[in-house]
Amino acid sequence: MDTTKIDASKYKMLLKSYIESQNEQSLYGAEQITKTFIKNNILPEEIVNLHIQALTELYPDLLIEFKHSMNFLLETMISYGLAHQEYQYLREKQSQIKSEISVAANVQDTLLKTTVPQIDELDIGVISVPAHQMNGDYHHFIQGKDGSIGIAIADVIGKGIPAALCMSMIKYAMDSFPEQLMRPNSILENLNRVVERNVDPSMFITMFYAQFDPDSGKLFYSSAGHEPGFLYNAVTKEFQDIEARGLVLGINSDSTYKQYELQLNKGDIVIMLTDGVTECRGGKKFIEREEALDIIRQYIHLPPQEAAEMIYKHFENLQDFNLKDDFTLIILEKKV
Repeated sequence: MDTTKIDASKYKMLLKSYIESQNEQSLYGAEQITKTFIKNNILPEEIVNLHIQALTELYPDLLIEFKHSMNFLLETMISYGLAHQEYQYLREKQSQIKSEISVAANVQDTLLKTTVPQIDELDIGVISVPAHQMNGDYHHFIQGKDGSIGIAIADVIGKGIPAALCMSMIKYAMDSFPEQLMRPNSILENLNRVVERNVDPSMFITMFYAQFDPDSGKLFYSSAGHEPGFLYNAVTKEFQDIEARGLVLGINSDSTYKQYELQLNKGDIVIMLTDGVTECRGGKKFIEREEALDIIRQYIHLPPQEAAEMIYKHFENLQDFNLKDDFTLIILEKKV
């Protein structure tokens, strides 16, 4: 209470000094007393009330209209103070949520971390960038004891923490499957049952799973409603869609998936992607799939990892460095 009286007295003295002289010293004094207000958590309406009291004591003959205007300002500041407190509370909650999401994103990175395999027959490039802190895309590599390479790429229809939790479940479900069940169609059929039993019906997962056999040079693959990739033929120097059909994961527990195969020759390139690539938004419209392929075509002559990074930079620039969707791109080149 004493502090408030001292502040009121000091405030009245500073106000009188400024009104009479408009000097900088008085303004400096006001800045200093403001620090006291902040330290003691004085609300805006309390400061206005202090100002009214000081004016009334200094100039008791003030026009009644001016006094009414000050009372109007006081009522305004009361409403402002309440709104400001609510705003500060929401900012603190938002900051807390951002902090928690940042921790969750770091945990997701750890849980979904995968190692790109190194084999003589295949050169692999990969890039995966979330549009926000949490990634709704997923990619994973599995190296079998027989030398085969499993490659998974998936996209959750849904974003944020629920999508991240789904991806963690998918990853650990895959790691639990015995190697004899690692054929693409078996993988998707088993994962489909896991998703159907454990994921909210409003969420679905698209997935493309491929298995490369270095002995035969064949790529076996199946798709669960995932964005079709591209095959680049080194001889004809032409691209073609990698066609594969299959229901998205989680709709029907009895779904089966057809397995396809491609014979890869030296220099052939397989491009696997999510719809953050083919449904990129350039300006106010989505680019066409053929436009996305034109961008990929510009960099396909580069080593796979360099090509993946350059393609991403091109799409990032196209979107003014503000991704609208998660972006994942995997490039596989047959070396021998």
